[in-house]
Amino acid sequence: MKSLKSQVAGVAVASLFTVALAACGSNNNNTASPSAASSSAASPSASASASASASPSASTPSAEPVTLSMLVSGSKAADGADFELDTLPKLVKEKFPNVTLEVQKLPDEQYYTTVKSKLATGEGPDIFLVFPNMANMGAIEVAKAGYAADLSDLSFWNNVSKAAMNDMSYEGKPYAVAKGMDILGTYYNKDLFAKAGITEVPKDWDSFVAASEKLKASGVTPIVMGDKDPWVIQFGMYQLAANSVYPSDPDFDKKLQTGETQLTDAKWVKTVNQYKELYDKGYVSKNSLGMASAQAMQQFVDGKAAMIFTGTWDLPGLTAQGAASFDRGFFSLPGNDAGQPVYASAATAAGYALNAKSKHLDVAKQIFEYLYDGQSPLFQAWIASNPSISVFNGVTLKNEIFKDVLTEIQSTGHAFYFSNQMWPAGVSDVMQSKFAEIIGGKKTTAEDVTKAMQDKYKELYKG
Repeated sequence: MKSLKSQVAGVAVASLFTVALAACGSNNNNTASPSAASSSAASPSASASASASASPSASTPSAEPVTLSMLVSGSKAADGADFELDTLPKLVKEKFPNVTLEVQKLPDEQYYTTVKSKLATGEGPDIFLVFPNMANMGAIEVAKAGYAADLSDLSFWNNVSKAAMNDMSYEGKPYAVAKGMDILGTYYNKDLFAKAGITEVPKDWDSFVAASEKLKASGVTPIVMGDKDPWVIQFGMYQLAANSVYPSDPDFDKKLQTGETQLTDAKWVKTVNQYKELYDKGYVSKNSLGMASAQAMQQFVDGKAAMIFTGTWDLPGLTAQGAASFDRGFFSLPGNDAGQPVYASAATAAGYALNAKSKHLDVAKQIFEYLYDGQSPLFQAWIASNPSISVFNGVTLKNEIFKDVLTEIQSTGHAFYFSNQMWPAGVSDVMQSKFAEIIGGKKTTAEDVTKAMQDKYKELYKG
């Protein structure tokens, strides 16, 4: 854990700012992330040189028949081909006729349980999904356990944001390739805002509460959340923490490791109380504990709620055609006091790792060289289907909905990572379960939530 302590400061604002700038590539395009519908999301730039200098094995695969397994989390694409289930196996087969890629996609919680069990018994998939830093199934966890292969020898790293590479590294070596940078935010229905008399995006906590009250008074559900899937509780919480916890103490999590701070700090109590207020005042749909995240997203696209908290990764689902047609927008949930700047919640996204014990590790590395070479049909398809903001040089950014938030990050550096990326796996689970008690009407307080978080942190952190 020593190496992590030396990294922490670089994972905060400066790291995210670097990632955001890198997302613009060599185009100096500040408009937003790669479009899921784009057919030409990357431009040949420095990335092309990575392909040219790739290892010989990348272009001279063995003729021996090989079957590779891949396990990831998430849901199948609602419309069209799913990149991981459909496009990736097809394009791998076209490039490497001897290779058959078998992909399984599981719901998030099932994925964590399944992949850990398989890796622990030595039966893990050849390719699997990991998360940055200390998150559940994080790069540090899988590297320390010997599950993930060291990817230092791959040729494309000069074309990846250093911050994104570092967030997937342990002791200076990369163990996964991030999909990009993700931003947590508030998707909103511009038409419902206008009908409620809300003329501008809220810029502080009081104005956000006031906007929610206007929506409620107009007969509209202000916020819909699928809290039956407990992980979505993080989506609002981390946006608030980015404003209430870290601006006054950017090294809060570094100090947490040394005992100088605790999760019972007044700043975290304030964060939990802010989120609690949205439920106490009836701004979040009353049946949220009985609603899955997919159902909540459907409520939003059907025009039955004005806002939903989630990240860039859910763009395809939230821009799908529902029962109502309306304009969408995206802004950072402003947990800040009036007169203070709004901080975004942004972080390196999840990415793919290779099993260190794979019998076909060399073949899997050949596929990575092809996937991330910056110009191949597979790279183009990956970028086109990926809503995360690219951390590869030379990628054109097209998702206009993220423009304002991304531009603000680029111009000010006002962003902090998702808190759980710097906590031992399990702390966020306790935060979710205790906060669910509040949603369910129990007399659990914000202090109860933060005490449970701190107790779990103390139990798990072995620095």
